[in-house]
Amino acid sequence: MSFPDGWSQGEHTHDGVTHPTYRRGEGPGVIVIHEIPGITPEVATFAQEVVDAGHTVVMPSLFGTDGAPMSAGSTVRALRQVCVSRELTKLRTGETTPVAGWLRSLARELHAELGGPGVGALGMCFTGGFALAMMVDDSVTAPVLCQPSAPFAVSPSRSRDVNLSPGDLDIVKGRCAAGQQVLGIRYRSDPAVGKRFDTLTTELGDAFIRVELDGRGHSTVTAHRSQVAVEAVLAFFAEHLRAPAAG
Repeated sequence: MSFPDGWSQGEHTHDGVTHPTYRRGEGPGVIVIHEIPGITPEVATFAQEVVDAGHTVVMPSLFGTDGAPMSAGSTVRALRQVCVSRELTKLRTGETTPVAGWLRSLARELHAELGGPGVGALGMCFTGGFALAMMVDDSVTAPVLCQPSAPFAVSPSRSRDVNLSPGDLDIVKGRCAAGQQVLGIRYRSDPAVGKRFDTLTTELGDAFIRVELDGRGHSTVTAHRSQVAVEAVLAFFAEHLRAPAAG
């Protein structure tokens, strides 16, 4: 399946690792990180909503087949890629996913080009916590965690883990203490998220904004899209990415 028209394909390289990227729009930058199985049509539709709200959106392609719909086959193939990738953590606790360094580099480059207070970062499902890891870099001023689900919540300790090393968590907590906010969105009964929202509330306090939706859905802005969730994301980006008016 071809990727939707209107998106410019490029690539970004950091520390010898290159991933494709897709870009569209004008205005403050936002990096939208796809879920498993990849950049599905639903992910692209959500990214277009962010573009339409007045943002430059960059979507990196980390795994999966770009533009392919979600299916049992595409999910299995993406999981195989994820399981063998050294860039991605699946079960280990107290560790920042290695691909965070690549994503931070992408954020710095986008911020240097576009200027302003910073860029937004949104992850979803398996990549939900990646936006928090990107916040370690000052270029990221609007991190959004949609149903963060890594490490896989197969035990109580993994259910509570936020996919950050202790050092990176300290940096995130310091930024929050200085006024930074983090937006988290989940369906209240989604077991994949585990107890992570409780951990984030404990660690970040009032700086962690919880949006919890009723029901047993999972993909808050894509397959099980909630208008409440989408509006919360767009309002968060508008608040944190627009420069204050002069005077």
